[in-house]
Amino acid sequence: MLDTEKGMNRRGFLAIAAVAAVVLSTVELAAHHSFAAEFDSNRPLTVSGTVVRLEWTNPHARLVIEAMENGKPVVWDFELGPPNGLMRNGWTRNSLKQGQKVTISGFHSKTQPYIANARAVTLPDGRQVFAGSSFDTGAN
Repeated sequence: MLDTEKGMNRRGFLAIAAVAAVVLSTVELAAHHSFAAEFDSNRPLTVSGTVVRLEWTNPHARLVIEAMENGKPVVWDFELGPPNGLMRNGWTRNSLKQGQKVTISGFHSKTQPYIANARAVTLPDGRQVFAGSSFDTGAN
């Protein structure tokens, strides 16, 4: 291969790598948000229901519960802190099991009726655990 061909191949590879880096960094930035961008600190809530699932995902874990509203079941999707932060607070991916009764305090979404940011979760035995809310940095 001639030196000029090597240089062109190298420049082409570097151009593709640069474009990929920009695209990947944009995806991460779009996925993460501040508390104030999505949730309303002036609209606190408390919801009691049954655990449907705990999703141990980044950048935030999610807790889905089924609660009753006006005699009808509704599904709530609560954003928790990141898994690493939850682990520092004593959580594991098995901390909550499907069917457990919990009470969650947190804040409503600004735009979605059954999406919220969880601040604390009260477990079936009455213990309250910090949910890693991006609203604050300590247990309430």
